[in-house]
Amino acid sequence: MRQFGWVAAAVVVGLGVSGCKSDKGPATATSAAPAAMTQSAALDPATLGSVSGVVHLAGKAPAPVLIDMSMDPACGMSGGGDNYSEQYLTKAGGLGNVYVYVKSGPAAAMAYHPAAGAPVVMDQKGCRYTPHVIALAKGGSVEFRNSDITMHNIHTMPTTVGSSPIDISQGPKGTPQVKQFNQVEAMIPVRCNNHPWMNAFINVSATPFFAVSAADGTFTITGLPAGDYTLGAVQEMLGEQTVQVTVKPQGASKAEFSYVAQ
Repeated sequence: MRQFGWVAAAVVVGLGVSGCKSDKGPATATSAAPAAMTQSAALDPATLGSVSGVVHLAGKAPAPVLIDMSMDPACGMSGGGDNYSEQYLTKAGGLGNVYVYVKSGPAAAMAYHPAAGAPVVMDQKGCRYTPHVIALAKGGSVEFRNSDITMHNIHTMPTTVGSSPIDISQGPKGTPQVKQFNQVEAMIPVRCNNHPWMNAFINVSATPFFAVSAADGTFTITGLPAGDYTLGAVQEMLGEQTVQVTVKPQGASKAEFSYVAQ
């Protein structure tokens, strides 16, 4: 089972800066190029349904670890409060920050490409990435922001062939950077070279049908063409699971995943 987690060695007192990237002036916004795909015609609402469910966690997740941010006093001045490791987000037996997506399904779903919407925002606030896990459809964009009073770095580490890493710096409260993602991949790690404890994940879906589970594990995917689906769920430490589900026109199907804490 593939794991996507990052060993949180950075919580140890006395860490040094890892690969700090210089900032030569204010960050410059980068315009996203048009998606390399043809926009699909709208789907008939009468043929569409939805899937909702819960990602469960059996057992007790490891307690979050308090991160020592003393290497950069500005982190404590950014208003974010204490910072803890984020590998597990749990509430009432549910597991949050799980990427749920259509792994396979009817042709009408797999070939559907609506016009790209507004960029998904990932902020750097309190010396953490917020949200910790985001998702977008292939061809969509992410707007990276820096709301802190210290310099940050955005360094993605994709593994899909043809996907280039991003490695850019943003000055304190710098200009947002917009980057487009055209290669499908789950749990692309995002790191800050300036603050080695900062980590997040970006998911790029082949279709516009996906969700990230809430803290209690709940998720909903709407607008699905009727048919049989394989849904995937990916958690950064516990890997991927799949379930089968059938969606009926104007129907509300259920799907559940169950992980065991390690």
